Amino acid sequence: MRRLPAMALLLLLLRFGTQGAKASSERSGNVGLGQRISHGTNPQRALPCVTLVCGHPRMLNRMVGGQDALEGEWPWQVSIQRNGSHFCGGSLITERWVLTAAHCFSNSLLFPTSTSETSLYRVLLGARQLVKPGPHAMYARVKRVESNPLYQGMASSADVALVELDTPVTFTNYILPVCLPDPSVTFETGTKCWVTGWGSPSEQDRLPNPRILQKLAVPIIDTPKCNLLYSKDTDSDLQLKTIKDDMLCAGFAEGKKDACKGDSGGPLVCLVNQSWLQAGVISWGEGCARRNRPGVYIRVTSHHNWIHRIIPELQFQQARSGGQKREPRVQQPLDKNFAPCLAAHTILLVLTTLLTCL
Repeated sequence: MRRLPAMALLLLLLRFGTQGAKASSERSGNVGLGQRISHGTNPQRALPCVTLVCGHPRMLNRMVGGQDALEGEWPWQVSIQRNGSHFCGGSLITERWVLTAAHCFSNSLLFPTSTSETSLYRVLLGARQLVKPGPHAMYARVKRVESNPLYQGMASSADVALVELDTPVTFTNYILPVCLPDPSVTFETGTKCWVTGWGSPSEQDRLPNPRILQKLAVPIIDTPKCNLLYSKDTDSDLQLKTIKDDMLCAGFAEGKKDACKGDSGGPLVCLVNQSWLQAGVISWGEGCARRNRPGVYIRVTSHHNWIHRIIPELQFQQARSGGQKREPRVQQPLDKNFAPCLAAHTILLVLTTLLTCL
């Protein structure tokens, strides 16, 4: 006798819950996130939910000029570890994939070619510090590593790699993907972007315990100027390094602030239309924070086709502009289109609970 009322309630939830989701999408989208969101099936009707949540950390206040990152401030930042030791950074781009640098695995002793070697690697997600990461962090096993076949060695083009996780991770307030830009997106000279990582604070020093995630605001430098900077004070015995077409520079001509050892593979992100887009992957530089030696990054947009071949379901973010030239202090609410995703997920949970009672 309890089946009929329960079924009637199910129908009501389906009808009015869907209407509620639609209504909420027409209002504000300042909603929370705590569960993994499914991909949509028709990209022409609605963007996949993973696209709507990417690039939207739940931490709203951003301390400009600080060094220690806040909890949940950069939820896509990951630590790639071998035998329990951090050696490279990376960025979460889907529930299963991490974007990093190919040179992190260029050594034959580091590149996992079998299941036994892959088991030596793990990825730390949702962590602010490496020592005792805390309750919001989790470790994921590595299934495989795909390095760009065009990569030929240090300071060469195509220094990008993709790390596939053994199982999909659940998105939380502290574990979220960053958006990858569509090839049409350009990042203008002078745009203030952010680089993050657990690397050394200088060439001589190691990041002290508990090894808190570091952040640094850096401006984009145009390629001709970057090539000019790298041509200065060059040792005649060393080969002159050039900035290739798939590279971009960010940092300061006077040095003093830069990414360093251990930051490799980490993201350079820029705020574009209230979403954080990954402009680059930390690749190389001469020393750390040296004068006339800004950091060099691989342009994510230059390797769109290669990434898309490996992850065909990944949606790339389009934008009308390529970043802002002032540092953001307060982030705006989440994209309003995210509301139906959370509403539909909530309805599904209620339906599942009711079905168990039938």
